[in-house]
Amino acid sequence: MRITKVTTKTGDTGQTSLGTGQIVKKDHSRVNVLGELDHLNSIIGWAVSVCPSDQLALDLKNIQQDIFNISADMSLPERKINLLKNERIAELEKHIDKMTDILPPLKEFILPGGSEFVSRVHIIRTSCRNAERSMVTMFDNDCSENAHLKYINRLSDYLFLLARLAKHNEGSKEEFWVFEK
Repeated sequence: MRITKVTTKTGDTGQTSLGTGQIVKKDHSRVNVLGELDHLNSIIGWAVSVCPSDQLALDLKNIQQDIFNISADMSLPERKINLLKNERIAELEKHIDKMTDILPPLKEFILPGGSEFVSRVHIIRTSCRNAERSMVTMFDNDCSENAHLKYINRLSDYLFLLARLAKHNEGSKEEFWVFEK
């Protein structure tokens, strides 16, 4: 799918078209998912701009490609092109396992925040969860065998651990939630 024209004027009446050409309202659940994925992709790019590692920046750019693939699949309902490959889920799981092995186990909730990069990763994680909830709504809670949703769920886990690991690598201590009765 290529963008040949940015201004189509269909949005002037609250409508837009999917990749198939189907016209839907801008508040359609599929359009909402596409918007959440676009937001997620954009803030990943924002984090890349302050990323402390070239390899990590490359990993995040690969995730951006995955999100574009998911978005392309989402914009083409009824067509099962599956641009997102299951290997990408396995890759995230490998990263999750590596980070888990390095980090101390959690005993309490942590306060999101830290350096500029760590804070941005926490924002990305919450955006990822928003995209996930929108996808569940779009699928009307029938999420069985959905690689896109599985990827987004793993991605939020990856991002949580990435924020923790980045803070750990900076030598900063995690701040924990203090429960007071």
